[in-house]
Amino acid sequence: MMNRMAGCLKMTAAVMVVLAAVVFQANCESFGMKRVRNAKVLGFDWKNCGQPDAPAVLKTLTVSPDPINIPGSLTAAASGSTSIKLASPLSLNVTLEKEVAGFWVKVPCLEDLGSCHYNDACEVLNQLIPPGQDCPEPLHTYGLPCHCPFKAGSYSLPQTQFYLPYMDLPYWLTNGNYRVQGVLGGGGKELGCLKLSLSVHSS
Repeated sequence: MMNRMAGCLKMTAAVMVVLAAVVFQANCESFGMKRVRNAKVLGFDWKNCGQPDAPAVLKTLTVSPDPINIPGSLTAAASGSTSIKLASPLSLNVTLEKEVAGFWVKVPCLEDLGSCHYNDACEVLNQLIPPGQDCPEPLHTYGLPCHCPFKAGSYSLPQTQFYLPYMDLPYWLTNGNYRVQGVLGGGGKELGCLKLSLSVHSS
């Protein structure tokens, strides 16, 4: 279920955006997992892709160093806001593309990994972090929520250091250029959209 961490992108704080790039681990044996000794994430970039009046937006995100080494430490800071309460059900459409021979190829959804639709990202969060359980660090320290509903308002993650451990990655994710788009929806409306781009090089 950890490969569903992408479902946290728009809701739990922008640190989840950073982790989403490398969290494709656990419960993915069917993809042909590769033990990664060392990996680098280069050229990490992001932008909002929703309408100008979209209620959920990421305002700032800084990540260092570049490249990000795995295993290794990274430092991230972020801020975002929502003008409405975000409550279940919140749909999430994730589109993952890989550059192949100069063309961007959509990676299909297989066992919740790739270009997938999640009917309710709130339920995904409940599976990752059972209700009643404290939010993981650093969310807990800074009073950032990790369960629905998310109140209207601004959210901020001060500059924080994270350690990225050794991990297993699907064979197709170990090297290449990638683009990820996440579209959050609710009540038949698009609530927010975020695009990420990055390169992964591993050994």
